[in-house]
Amino acid sequence: MIAKTLLQILQESKYTTVLSGYAMLEESGYPAIRDGEASYDIEQKYGYSAEEMLSSSFYTARTEQFFSFYRNEILNALDKPPGKGFYEMAELERRGLFNCIITRRIFGLPETAGCKNVINLHGSVYVNYCPRCKKHYSVDYVRSSRRVPICEDCSTVVRPGICLFGEMVDNQVITRAAEEVQKADVLLVLGTNLRTQLCARLVQYYEGQKLVLVKEEPHFSDRYADVVVNERVDDTLEKIIKELGE
Repeated sequence: MIAKTLLQILQESKYTTVLSGYAMLEESGYPAIRDGEASYDIEQKYGYSAEEMLSSSFYTARTEQFFSFYRNEILNALDKPPGKGFYEMAELERRGLFNCIITRRIFGLPETAGCKNVINLHGSVYVNYCPRCKKHYSVDYVRSSRRVPICEDCSTVVRPGICLFGEMVDNQVITRAAEEVQKADVLLVLGTNLRTQLCARLVQYYEGQKLVLVKEEPHFSDRYADVVVNERVDDTLEKIIKELGE
């Protein structure tokens, strides 16, 4: 019944913006490197937390250690394909029900699954460049580097195109995301609560009538949403697609 209600909301919307949260990453089998057992294992393995190693200061001062962690724990995770929730999101975008997807995650899973209009607030592992000459490099170039990836033209260390801890998010990217939220009739929040950084920064720009929240665990901030569905994102999107039919 809830799938029918959600489908009606999406079909009546002239513009739907989606905020894709961390639970969608977990549903795809990606490790929570900053939380729980995975976080403990990383500290035991490297002697530093994931947050410390994925920081601008670590990239600058301990470059070789930075890339060792980055390759092993971030880039090697790319061997896992996007979960079905991302493919369902791409299908709903293809059918005109989703207009823009915004995420803080850096793995490029929405695009890999086929989503077209995606805003990566914190950048993407698929963007790598030389800070000096601006030459771009593939993620495979960084992944296959022995120690530190070096620009072939000017011998400068290649920079991953992601927002590291300690850095500000690009203001132009934030502005574009805010505009996408502001013009939405429906704001669909998937796999996160309204108090996370993704939502807290962007929901304030929402001027529409239907704030819809889909996530497994209840949260005190759920009361600010117009519709709340407490279940896995991929299960909910699958039901909407089935309700939509061919």
